[in-house]
Amino acid sequence: MAIIGTTSWGITLGVVLADKGLEVRLWARTEEEADKLRSKGPDPHLLPGVNFSPQFSVTSSLRQALSSANAVILVVPSQSMRQNIKLIKDHLRGSMLVVSAAKGLEVGSNKRMSEVIADEIDPRFRSNICILSGPNLFREILDGLPASAVVAAGDEAIARKAQKLLTTANFCVYTNTDVIGVELGGALKNVIALGAGMVDGLGYGDNAKAAFVTRGLTEMAALGVALGASPLTLSGLAGLGDLIATCASPLSRNHYVGMELSKGRSLAEITASMNGVAEGVSTTVAVWNIAQKLQLEMPITEKIYRVLYKSVEPRQIITELLGTEGRHELAGHRWGLFSFFRHRRYS
Repeated sequence: MAIIGTTSWGITLGVVLADKGLEVRLWARTEEEADKLRSKGPDPHLLPGVNFSPQFSVTSSLRQALSSANAVILVVPSQSMRQNIKLIKDHLRGSMLVVSAAKGLEVGSNKRMSEVIADEIDPRFRSNICILSGPNLFREILDGLPASAVVAAGDEAIARKAQKLLTTANFCVYTNTDVIGVELGGALKNVIALGAGMVDGLGYGDNAKAAFVTRGLTEMAALGVALGASPLTLSGLAGLGDLIATCASPLSRNHYVGMELSKGRSLAEITASMNGVAEGVSTTVAVWNIAQKLQLEMPITEKIYRVLYKSVEPRQIITELLGTEGRHELAGHRWGLFSFFRHRRYS
C-alpha cells in the first residue's frame, strides 16, 4: 500500500494497515520530512504514542513508494489533490487501485475528487478509482476503538477489492457503487459541521443543534439528488454517519472553526492557528457556486458562506435559520426529494 500525504489521517491509515500486516510506504514530499518521520515519528501533540511497525516505511521517492503497490491512497487536502495526482499518474499500472480519502470539492471547477483524479490519469485506469469515506476521527482509530467506513467505486468488484485491503479488526469497511453520493456526503457534512459548531458556541442547546443538523442532512440530500446521487446514500455512513461524528465531536476541525467563529475570532486567525485543514471552509465556496448555477435552494450553505466570506455574525445567521418559516420538510426550490419518497412533488 502506498500512501500519499503525511496528514494525520494519512499516517493513521498507514499505521493501522501496517499493523494488519500489509507493507505500507508513506510518501513525504521532501527528504527532510521523510528523515524526520523516520527518526522521530509524527508530531506527538497530534499523534501521541504512535510507533511505526517494521511494515511501515517512509520515503521521499515516488518511484519507491509506488513500486509494486496494490493500491495508492491519496490522503491530501482537496485543494491539492490535482497537484498530487499529477505527480503520481505516470507511476500507475493496470491493477493498482487509486483511492481518494479527501473530503472536499475543488474550488474553481467545483469537481469531486474522483472527477479531479479522472481528469489527470490515463483513461484506462479510471475504473480503479475508489472513494473512502465515513465517520473516521483519526485519534479514535489510532486508539484501537471500533469504527466503520464505506468505500465506493463504480464497479462493485473494484469496491470489494478495496474493502478487502482496507478492512482491519477494528475498522469495518462497507461497499457502495454510488460514488457521487459517498463523495458528496464526505464533503457536504463539513459545511454543516461549521454551522453546528456555531450553534454550540452560541449555547443554543441540543434541541436547536438537532434541528440544525437534521435540516443540514436534508439539504445535503437535496444537492445529492440534483447531482445524481441516491438520497439513501446520504443517510448512510458517508452522509449521516460522518455528519453525526463531525458535528458532535470536539476532535472535528470544522466544528472547532464554527465554535471559534461564534466567539468573534476571524477566519484567517482561526485557520492560521490550526494544525491541519478544515475542509468545510473551501468546500462551502464550491457548494455555494454549484447551488447558484443550479438555482438550488440551499439556505444553510448560503448562510455559512455569508459568515465565512461576507463577515456576517454567526448569531445572525443561526437565528435566521432556526426562525425560518416552516413548510414541508422535503420542500425546497428545485429539490427533487419527493420523487424518491412520494408520488407527487412539492416546491
